[in-house]
Amino acid sequence: MPVPTLVLDAEQMLARILSWVEVESPTMHVAGVNRMMDLAADEHAALGAVIERRQGRDGFGDIVLARYPGPAGVNSPGVLVLSHLDTVQTLGTLAGRLPIRRDGDRVYGPGIYDMKGGAYIAIEAMRALHSAGQSPRLPVTFMYVPDEEVGSPSSRADIEAEARAHRYVLVTEPARDGGKIVSGRFAFQRFWVTTHGRPSHAGGRNREGRSAIRVMARIIERIEQMSDFERGMSFSVGTIEGGTFVNVMPILCRAQVLTVAPTAEIYEEVGRRMMALAGEEDGCRIEVERGPFRPLWSPHAATMGLLEQAQALAAEIGFTLAHGQYGGGSDGNFTGALGVATLDGLGVDGAGGHTFEEHLLVSSLVPRCRLMAGLLSTLA
Repeated sequence: MPVPTLVLDAEQMLARILSWVEVESPTMHVAGVNRMMDLAADEHAALGAVIERRQGRDGFGDIVLARYPGPAGVNSPGVLVLSHLDTVQTLGTLAGRLPIRRDGDRVYGPGIYDMKGGAYIAIEAMRALHSAGQSPRLPVTFMYVPDEEVGSPSSRADIEAEARAHRYVLVTEPARDGGKIVSGRFAFQRFWVTTHGRPSHAGGRNREGRSAIRVMARIIERIEQMSDFERGMSFSVGTIEGGTFVNVMPILCRAQVLTVAPTAEIYEEVGRRMMALAGEEDGCRIEVERGPFRPLWSPHAATMGLLEQAQALAAEIGFTLAHGQYGGGSDGNFTGALGVATLDGLGVDGAGGHTFEEHLLVSSLVPRCRLMAGLLSTLA
């Protein structure tokens, strides 16, 4: 059966996606993330996949792999479908600021766009091929990781090892800018900035102390003013914590910074600027530590060849598939930077990722699922 005529039901897909959205799975809620791993494993087991589950480490959830053998055997280089099942929204978001609701073509919910929708339609693509009596020409491995939203610190080595063992990587992150897929991503680097103050009683002997929070406030202004959006270089302070009691001069403050760089040269510049913040100011010591990073993934020949095949399939299905290199890190940074043919942003279309307006477009489910099915059935 040709890919454009595969039998797919958008409303049925949506119902199944919503059953996943109902399971809140912020990264550090291991029980919720592992419940999502259970659901994904069950879906694949029902389709005949061999399930491998790797116990989580460093306080994160498990990793699940579902392997489908190809004509040359399960261990030959094939296709890796890469997804994450953790989300950024905290527990209680579903009952609070982002309940599941529908407004015409838009359906809202935590993680529905980034990226439970995309992760699910990839399964639906495999199911549709099975129902049509079709099989991929290569072995296919579906991989689900638990910590992408915090930089994949516990799963990066596993991701890279799987990518090296495969010929192609398809990442089910959401589409960008009205349906574009991702053929490259900017580099991301996280930093921790810590200020150390001097203790004193804040009410009685204020002037004898040095406030770590006050110094950090000044540093934050300097950090964010270093952004140069024309060059694609950005600095953003995302979390801050400090102090103990209101009547004690705060002697410790810690902030986490996310930086983005579109080129190797700017990536090096970002690192130099951040590390130069270390030193002393107003009697407070300032420390800067590098955290997890995602390498620069520039479009390369292997990816562009895969892109051409995807664009031909999209034209057959009936839509134009545009692409670009973007910020917004993903595990595709790792696989693309290895030189493996990688396409990212193959998930659902929509908008509002990481906000309380997160939604997918129901109209994107069938064409995006068909595209995934087409790739799975034709890559060789």
